[in-house]
Amino acid sequence: MVNVEDRLSFFPALYRVDVNPDAGMWYLYLTIIFLSIVVYKLGFAKKLPPLKSALIYLFLIMGCTVLTFLAVFLPVTEGLIIAALILIIYKIRLRREQAKGTV
Repeated sequence: MVNVEDRLSFFPALYRVDVNPDAGMWYLYLTIIFLSIVVYKLGFAKKLPPLKSALIYLFLIMGCTVLTFLAVFLPVTEGLIIAALILIIYKIRLRREQAKGTV
């Protein structure tokens, strides 16, 4: 028989989803929402009217519900962290280039 604890991704194992599924899944869900918002803001956000922006965040949060279930056994959260780090590095380099005036 397969041990579920061995198959968990890093963050579900960190939040002990196998021992305390209620709290662990909520922590995982909030982590994924936070990271998704960060990635959206760093890479894709544009100035929008408040209602359109609220609608986008609503759909983002609804999509995070599906990602949370996938994140138990797949490295979804880790992928969001990598995406956020890449976008942070890109933004820093872009700002430096803009300050130099080469872009």
